[in-house]
Amino acid sequence: MEIAGKIKSLLPVQSGESKTGNTWKKQQFILETTTSQYPKSVAIQIWGDNIEKFGLQEGQDVVASIDVESREFNGRWYTDVKAWKVQTTGAGAGGNDGFNQDVPNFPPPESTEDDVLPF
Repeated sequence: MEIAGKIKSLLPVQSGESKTGNTWKKQQFILETTTSQYPKSVAIQIWGDNIEKFGLQEGQDVVASIDVESREFNGRWYTDVKAWKVQTTGAGAGGNDGFNQDVPNFPPPESTEDDVLPF
């Protein structure tokens, strides 16, 4: 699933240690959607090395590939929105310019009559 918008706010990095002794870190950012008449704000988490890899900055326009997951704890439900990929769209402040920057820009293949679908 993907969600597009502008980074409204970057929250501080949080870190800790799991019960098994592994260290972890996460950061939340607030994304304000820009695709509808009534913008919505969504809190999205990024984990581990992705914090430095994405290099997010306030004001950037991005598209985030996300997973949404809910879990129950003591009779209450909690929902996490986790980004596993974030790409800048070239607008906004700084960062990685260009969309799909890790995908080479190949020319489209030439079509033939065999490529025409019958429906």
